[in-house]
Amino acid sequence: MVPPLADPQWKRAYRIVNSSFPPISLFEDVLDPEDLPTAYALEALTNDRLMEQAGVLSRVRPEDRISGPGSSPVMAAFTHIGKSSRFSDGTFGVYYAASSQEAAIAETCYHQARFLGATNEPDLELTMRTYVNKVVKPLHDIRHDYPHLHNPNPTAYGPSQVFARQLRETLSWGLLYNSVRLPGHECVAAFRPPAVSIPTQGKHIRYVWSAQKREISFVFEVSEV
Repeated sequence: MVPPLADPQWKRAYRIVNSSFPPISLFEDVLDPEDLPTAYALEALTNDRLMEQAGVLSRVRPEDRISGPGSSPVMAAFTHIGKSSRFSDGTFGVYYAASSQEAAIAETCYHQARFLGATNEPDLELTMRTYVNKVVKPLHDIRHDYPHLHNPNPTAYGPSQVFARQLRETLSWGLLYNSVRLPGHECVAAFRPPAVSIPTQGKHIRYVWSAQKREISFVFEVSEV
C-alpha cells in the first residue's frame, strides 16, 4: 500500500551535521544547475580531491540538481553516500531533518554515540552545525499505521530500507515520519534535493562524548567555532 501524501505542519526543518564538513564551492558558486556537469569536469582537471569534497554528481538526476549559495548542505546529502541509515542501504543519499532542533539533536546524538562507541573513541568533543530550511514538496506520510518502519534497532532497518527504495524508484519526494529518538516530534527523509528549500545556517552545538559512559553526556550551544 502506498502511503498518502502530506505536507508537514511545522514551518522549519532542522538538520545537524559535523562542522568539519565545509560548504562545497562547486555547488555554491554555480548559479545554474545545468552548468554543474561542465563545472565539475573543469574542476576535476586541477583538483584531485574533488570527489572527496563534492561527491559524485551523477548520483543526482539532472532535473533534481540544485546549486547556488547555500545549496551544498542539501546536495552533499545525495552526492556522498555509502553509510546505511533507516531509509537507505547506503547506495543512495537521503536528506534527513527534524521538526525541531531538540529532535535533530536527539537523533544525531544517538547515531554519533553509536559510532563513537563502536570505534572505541576516547573522551572527545564534536562541534556540530545546524541548518534550517523547510519542506516544499508533498511527502509520503508514514506517521500512522507503519510501526515496522519506526523500529528503534538499527540492525533491523532492512524493511524500512526496502520500503524507501521502492518509493524512491517511483520518484517520491520522500517520507514524513515520527522521530524515534524523541517521541512527539517528527522527521523527514527527502529522497530528492528539490524536496527542501535552500537552508540557512543556524546554531553551532557541541556534543561531549564520554568514553566511560559510552554516551553523549552533555550538549551545549557555542557562539564561536
